Amino acid sequence: MARGPRATKESSRSLEEKVPVSNSSEEEEVEREVNVNDQVGEEDAEELEAVERTADYSDEEENDAAANHGGGELDDEEERMACKWGLVVAILISLCAISTGRELKVKTKHKDHQPVYSHTLARVLAEYASAVYVSDTTQLFTWTCERCNDLTEGFEMIELIIDVQCCLQAFVGVAKDLNAIVIAFRGTQGTSIQNWVTDLYWKQLDINYPGMDNAMVHHGFYAAYHNTTLRPGILSAVERAKELYGDIKIMLTGHSMGGAMAAFCALDLTVNIGEKDVQAVTFGQPRIGNAAFASYYSKFVPNTIRVTHEHDIVPHLPPYYYHFPQKTYHHFPREVWLYDIDLRSLVYTVEKVCDGSGEDPTCSRSVVGNSILDHLAYYGIQMGCEEGGSCSTIMDPSSVAYRTMDIEGNFVLSRNLSFDSLRRSSEVKGQVDSM
Repeated sequence: MARGPRATKESSRSLEEKVPVSNSSEEEEVEREVNVNDQVGEEDAEELEAVERTADYSDEEENDAAANHGGGELDDEEERMACKWGLVVAILISLCAISTGRELKVKTKHKDHQPVYSHTLARVLAEYASAVYVSDTTQLFTWTCERCNDLTEGFEMIELIIDVQCCLQAFVGVAKDLNAIVIAFRGTQGTSIQNWVTDLYWKQLDINYPGMDNAMVHHGFYAAYHNTTLRPGILSAVERAKELYGDIKIMLTGHSMGGAMAAFCALDLTVNIGEKDVQAVTFGQPRIGNAAFASYYSKFVPNTIRVTHEHDIVPHLPPYYYHFPQKTYHHFPREVWLYDIDLRSLVYTVEKVCDGSGEDPTCSRSVVGNSILDHLAYYGIQMGCEEGGSCSTIMDPSSVAYRTMDIEGNFVLSRNLSFDSLRRSSEVKGQVDSM
């Protein structure tokens, strides 16, 4: 999907605007196959008709010969007739088999429950994925940070979880304009991004994902969500949000390593918690498991979009080895690749929706992944830590009242939603009464 010149490409769009993931090229391919099927079907019918005419003509000749020469060779003639009709039947069976095969091939082009890509929704979630990097926990918790505006204005924070020991951060809140619970995970922080990228080259598939045959992941990716304070804090916040807002959908997002944790959380919410309406949109996410894991993930969390950008190096890691598909890391679908094309003095951004394999060779895999700069910006939104960012956090004394801390120094800032809602209702009522 090509977008307009960069100067005007961010024109306002409705949140309902959605683009089907099926590419026009795929639809054209289906149409070509259907046309070919029709043409071959006509050719098959003509061939069968010709065979039948030949058989009828041969029958007439043989009948005439039998009348002229008597019945001495009747058994041989009957045998020849049986062979010819057997040939007709064999051709008919073959044509049916070929036709059936073509129909199955066409049907596989259209699958139900495919994810839908929306530029506007992706950009909104990119702003959440950017905001979660903010180190000033008071500004983030009160949603007053520099990154906490524009398309995410009005977001209601429920819980901010900081795992100091592992340098991890995530938040859970409610976006009323999306009518959804939003969960965002911070990516790598506190160490050089170059060092982290270098480390990605050597991460091995070293543990089996629980309950999924042959599905393997890297223990570091898995443990960052499952074996830290993030998981219990997030599940508790989701439960409290649903008590107040009802059974609304859940949207997860994250950039880089945060995208990997968002994927594990989406799978956890679906498989272990039983949530039905879960959607994930990640940015610059690395590979996290093998092909078997990718298959299971896409089965349980089909509404997932992985956005990649130009030559961003991280989606190319850990490496994918084409000749060892069962032994290597493998992305799950559906990728959307952002890249620019230059037309004279104008630059257009293309948002290409890729195929359902997870490893579309015509998308980000078609270029060399060698850019860290492309990793740090999506839709023109800054990703990654702030200038001089580290694992240290900043907190105003006013936020201490909302904090709970464990013995290792990990803490959660949690808001009492029911109390805040009652207080806001009371304030509104007071304003109305004073008018």
